[in-house]
Amino acid sequence: MEGASTFVKVPLDRIGALVGPDGRVKASIEKKLSVGLQIDSQTGDIEITLMPTAQDPTVLFRAKEIVTAIGRGFSPEHAFRLLEDDETVLEVIDLRETVGRSQSDMKRLKGRVIGKAGKTRRIIEELTEANVSVYGHTISIIGNMDQAEAAKEAIQMLIRGSLHGTVYRFLHRKRREFKKKKMELWEPSYKTNL
Repeated sequence: MEGASTFVKVPLDRIGALVGPDGRVKASIEKKLSVGLQIDSQTGDIEITLMPTAQDPTVLFRAKEIVTAIGRGFSPEHAFRLLEDDETVLEVIDLRETVGRSQSDMKRLKGRVIGKAGKTRRIIEELTEANVSVYGHTISIIGNMDQAEAAKEAIQMLIRGSLHGTVYRFLHRKRREFKKKKMELWEPSYKTNL
């Protein structure tokens, strides 16, 4: 697998975020994942190559996810959340699949997801504990499987035209389910310690 590589394209205005101040973000990705990044700042093409020091060939795919996440508008800090564990995922919803190329429809849908002064997006993030980025023609989500699925469902409800109140009630119900699930995880160990 040594020397294996993959390619990803990022928007030109996200190259700076990928490189970071003094190249720190790029260097951090390379160091943490044992990959090399070749960035073409003219085209936005990124080649990710596995280094000989890499212990696990799957880091190539994780590196691609992180680069994609930064390219889709996430801060590097939120993108690095993908390294926390194998449960953390990146979901990308392409609005072109819903509205085609209509810029006015895309703007309207992005506005529904963002909400006035960012309120809707903030509520989705707070209640699911996922990170949400609305950028270009995509809406992207980073979180564990449950968080990402709940955030994605809420966003799709908004895209389909559901009322914001209906979506907020759905999110509050999901939040209660998450808390209950967490409590059930702790319960058995609590009972065995009695």
